Amino acid sequence: MATGISANRLELLQIADAVAREKSIDKTVVIHAMEEAMQRAAKSCYGSENEIRVEIDTKTGETHISRYLHVVDKVENDKVEISIADARRRNPAAQPGDIIAETLPPIEFSRIATQAAKQVIVQKVRDAERERQYDEYKDRIGEIVHGTVKRVEFGSVVVDFGRAEGVVRRDEMIPRESFRNGDRIRAYIYDVRRETRGPQIFLSRTHPQFMARLFAQEVPEIYDAIIEIRAVARDPGSRAKIAVISKDSSIDPVGACVGMRGVRVQAVVQELQGERIDIIPWNPDPATFIVNALAPAEVSKVVLDEETHRVEVVVPDDQLSLAIGRRGQNVRLASQLTSWQIDILTEQEESERRQKEFAERTALFMESLDVDETVAQLLASEGFASVEDVAYVPIHELAEIEGFDEETAEELQARAVGYLEQKNAEWDAKRRELGVEDEVAETEGLTPAMLVKLGENGIKTLEDLAGCASDDLLGYVENKGTERVNVPGALDGFDLVAADVNDIIMKARVKAGWVKEEDLIKPEA
Repeated sequence: MATGISANRLELLQIADAVAREKSIDKTVVIHAMEEAMQRAAKSCYGSENEIRVEIDTKTGETHISRYLHVVDKVENDKVEISIADARRRNPAAQPGDIIAETLPPIEFSRIATQAAKQVIVQKVRDAERERQYDEYKDRIGEIVHGTVKRVEFGSVVVDFGRAEGVVRRDEMIPRESFRNGDRIRAYIYDVRRETRGPQIFLSRTHPQFMARLFAQEVPEIYDAIIEIRAVARDPGSRAKIAVISKDSSIDPVGACVGMRGVRVQAVVQELQGERIDIIPWNPDPATFIVNALAPAEVSKVVLDEETHRVEVVVPDDQLSLAIGRRGQNVRLASQLTSWQIDILTEQEESERRQKEFAERTALFMESLDVDETVAQLLASEGFASVEDVAYVPIHELAEIEGFDEETAEELQARAVGYLEQKNAEWDAKRRELGVEDEVAETEGLTPAMLVKLGENGIKTLEDLAGCASDDLLGYVENKGTERVNVPGALDGFDLVAADVNDIIMKARVKAGWVKEEDLIKPEA
């Protein structure tokens, strides 16, 4: 009999050890699961109202079943309590609040109890395995994993990489690539989440960082941090751009990524199903970087607008199609790579636009300042773009224009101020006609012309203005299919930036009593 018991004890520990190894979890987790399963079976045998504990000796495998009794002055439930007198018969030092452990004889497991115990153990082991998978892979976001395709479900691929499973959803697959059961696959871990069915490991083959990690595997200089990948833009399966910079001036970052006879970049291209890759030297100067990013097209001129983060690029007429690329691919990828909104013009279009602007400014000055064409052209050619520029520029700047003297400058400025006062009076009359309240007109930062535009867009009361968002006033860009469409705002065309309109809106909210001025976050000096 003793031999049989020893064998059972030994077998219990061997089973726990085998399960722990197979599921890659701690052996104590399996032992605790077995203890809980036996505890439930013991409760069904001795009564669920009893407080029963089961302990398995991790060295011998011996099982101890105990009933816990709380020592009390007056017993109300004899299943879980024991009087102090009875407790002191077992332990003379017993005090109220102590716990007396009463050893119970081993139980014989019925078929139902055995099945229930098995379910408890399986569930506990599965929970521990899920927790182990989550803890292991949550810190591996951003890595590439190798695995085997386990199954394909509705276009998504379930990947088995030994100790866990991941999924590559259909939209994270490179277009036109397909996998079958048993195929080897490489993918990028971009997210790990806890879910009711267990941890979900989300993989991608279209993520920009998948390509960056592939280069790190193929180019030792990237792995050693001598060359750094600063930006990546991809049109998965078609074309990509990657910006690199070297920390060692003696190493060419582009040449290192291309490799001898292109062997390094070709290894990445093959993994990405023939995706064409432009390797571009990164540059801290935005203009230079944008010119590099538009390669292979040549660029004649770059004009940056840092407030709106837009850039106007002028290219030779024969380079337009190359700069834009098929279906706008080249300029789109360059925009993603540099994080600048890129507008492309040909040299002829830019010349025509400059001539048109010059003619419009000349006509404006002739009409508003009542001067001849020569004077108007002089003002336009010196960079004056509006009547406000003439009215508020320091007088010496006007006097320095060739052919002007101080008297001429003063006369021009007086005419400009008079014209603006007349226009402002007209705007103010129109504002009142549209029903824009005086409280709105008193808001700092709004000109009479702006007030008319607000009225034309239905913003007439202080509450209307206070309820606006910056997009309502500035406008925004909306994606419609493959096109980006500009939706104009109420104050579109007034050369305002987000900080300007936000300031106007917050002042309106203070005036309307929605917020207190002291609650506003003051900008740092």
